[in-house]
Amino acid sequence: MCERVLPFRLIVLFPVLLAALGMSACRDAGKGDYVNVSGKIFVFNYRIAQATYLLTLAKLRPLPDGSMLETTFENPAGGDPFVVKQKIWPMMDKITVESPPIKCVKANREYQVTMRLEDPSGAILQTLERKMISDVDQSVMPDKPLVVGPFYDPNPDKSPDSTAVCPA
Repeated sequence: MCERVLPFRLIVLFPVLLAALGMSACRDAGKGDYVNVSGKIFVFNYRIAQATYLLTLAKLRPLPDGSMLETTFENPAGGDPFVVKQKIWPMMDKITVESPPIKCVKANREYQVTMRLEDPSGAILQTLERKMISDVDQSVMPDKPLVVGPFYDPNPDKSPDSTAVCPA
């Protein structure tokens, strides 16, 4: 009878020991990145003649209360980059970052985006860098909105041959 009890104990204890080892390995799982980029795209809204960068971040683990995200977008028209700083709320699982309106996006060209996640004291928790490429050239966009107002009335100032002027 003792011979049967020993293998039975091993069969029962072995999975328990494996689970305990696995749980001890999870102790360090909380260290590392706080967020990752889950989506990135250029948004061309031809109705209002506006283009923007749009990124979505997925939260991987809890952030300190009062954390901030500073995002720097390359300016496709040249000049100073655009900087957007926003508070990250503790209950947010997904974070959306949108640039101010941009001009002169060229198709198949890389544009740099840098995101810095900071704790309330300003210490950097994580830095993310991404290159964004549009498959559409902004030359397809009108320089003035096609519509105005809440009812999408035709824009009386829109001339049919106007286009945005961008440096070469």
